Amino acid sequence: MITVVLITSFLLAIGFAGFAITILVKKNGKFPELHIGNNKDLKKRGIGCATSQDKMEQAKAKKSLQFKQLTLLEKELKSL
Repeated sequence: MITVVLITSFLLAIGFAGFAITILVKKNGKFPELHIGNNKDLKKRGIGCATSQDKMEQAKAKKSLQFKQLTLLEKELKSL
């Protein structure tokens, strides 16, 4: 039982050391950006974050709804 715990701890230590070395060796000490919205290659292909696209579409729908309401209000004012 203790040997399994020691082997597991050793393997985890090697993994963490590997991550640390990767951070030190890589340019700017950062991992590549994995978020879709910040990935340059995906932006070139026109692929975006679903959450961001949803927010933009909701804003467009809200804006068009407000525009329609303003138009109806102007028509009512003109009829008076």
